[in-house]
Amino acid sequence: MTRLTSALKASGYQVRGIHAAIRALSTDLPVTAVESLSQLPFVESISTDAVVTAEQTPAEPSTLRGTLGLTPASLSGIGVGVAVIDSGLEASPEFGDRIDGFYDFTHNGGKSTTPSDGYGHGTHVAGLIAGDGSLSGGRYRGVAPKARIIGLKVLDENGAGYTSDVIAAIEFVTKFKSRLGVDVINLSLGHPILEPAATDPLVQAVEAAVRAGIVVVAAAGNVGVSAATGQPGYAGVLSPGNAPSAITVGSAQTFDTNGRGDDRVANYSSRGPTWYDARPKPDVVAPGHGLVATAAKSSSLYLNNPSLRVENAYLRLNGTSMATAVVTGTVALVLRSNRVAFPSGPSLTPNAVKAILQFTALPVRNDQGVPYDVLTQGTGSVNAAGAMDLAAHINTAMPVSSAWLTPTVNPWTVIDGQTLSWSESIVWNDAVGFGPVLSVNQPAWSTNIVWGTDDNIVWGSDDNIVWGSNIVWDDNIVWGSDDNIVWGSNIVWGNTLLGSLYGTSVTWGMTVDDPTRTVWGTLNGSATSSGSTLTAP
Repeated sequence: MTRLTSALKASGYQVRGIHAAIRALSTDLPVTAVESLSQLPFVESISTDAVVTAEQTPAEPSTLRGTLGLTPASLSGIGVGVAVIDSGLEASPEFGDRIDGFYDFTHNGGKSTTPSDGYGHGTHVAGLIAGDGSLSGGRYRGVAPKARIIGLKVLDENGAGYTSDVIAAIEFVTKFKSRLGVDVINLSLGHPILEPAATDPLVQAVEAAVRAGIVVVAAAGNVGVSAATGQPGYAGVLSPGNAPSAITVGSAQTFDTNGRGDDRVANYSSRGPTWYDARPKPDVVAPGHGLVATAAKSSSLYLNNPSLRVENAYLRLNGTSMATAVVTGTVALVLRSNRVAFPSGPSLTPNAVKAILQFTALPVRNDQGVPYDVLTQGTGSVNAAGAMDLAAHINTAMPVSSAWLTPTVNPWTVIDGQTLSWSESIVWNDAVGFGPVLSVNQPAWSTNIVWGTDDNIVWGSDDNIVWGSNIVWDDNIVWGSDDNIVWGSNIVWGNTLLGSLYGTSVTWGMTVDDPTRTVWGTLNGSATSSGSTLTAP
């Protein structure tokens, strides 16, 4: 990067930041200079430093811990470190002395400073993850109420910031993972996908964090409904939710009940596949609608939205941001459960954690009683109790290729008096594996390989799953090289990309009634963007 830095300075441009982990730098320059910059032999690619913002909507009341199968006796995530990269964090009795660091990347270049949250989104997210509910007598307790929180501020008091700040924060956590004691990163933000995952700088920062052993949980986005028609549509997943190794989360509505029978995937929740790469996302969904959590009482969200306040200490919000926080809290419980059961074994890898969440997820059905397709719900809605149970039976000290489940686990969970079967499935690359895929310490569970890129891995005994560049699943789903995307017999999209996402070419209002009649290929079109934003869903 030395030659590029010199070239920029020679032309009068200042370098705003160096991102060594992804071999990139950020700078401000006019559009007229982009083409000449791209011609330099040491420039591999140029990406937009997209503006990041946060958005929320009013919400209805909802239960949380009950529908996750958690009880007062459940583990609390004590000792697990969670990095919340968001609008900041306001100190509150809800967090006690568990805020183990705060770093401001909006003004101070990541320097340690006093916790603050001018917008309020980050505090709410942190409350869902680890608030102890002390201001409500435990009623609004978070998922992992004793987890440690490390706050990293990347959005300002208006809920806006830059992608480069997010990248800098991820790099900081990755570099100082051991010193900070970070096990999980929560990314309740995203921007429209502007380029393939392989060149997306934000995705590459996420992948580097996962390779370092950090579990990264990212929001799918709130682009599941056409603004023009109000009808649901597909391919609205945001970056970095398109990162192969991230646990990408959509939002489910629980309708304020513990039972799962009335749960639905929220219409606004972004559906897959991802632009350019056509990967199936999200990985799972989680409660994200009408969730109450800690308020930053000096923030603009709290001060300007009295209708969102609950008991003068909390906010009620909707979105995949909230669902992402629920999954992050669940990850903390999964890690803690495994460590308690096997204190001398190595920690579960990010890939193993994702597999556990998908395998134990509870499939969600629509109003007609039909399970939502994999592009809408992944393998189902997160089941914290089941995931903890499975994690407590996985002995990570067992050698690769040997059985590591001790003893056999029953693949169901009882919630609200109902026995609910797990999905028992894992989406890997472009196929779905069923059966005993977690009974053996597979190479992918023991190492932090990039999720979905190893074409030589076969899980289970289902001969209908083929891993490679062209995948056939049960002779019905074909992944090829066509320039068009076809869902069932209803939705046809050509090779237009970003503009289609917002209604210019997308066919909205169609549904995938039969997920076994799905065909799509590569997307080779081009996209342009001006003033694109990265939102906190």
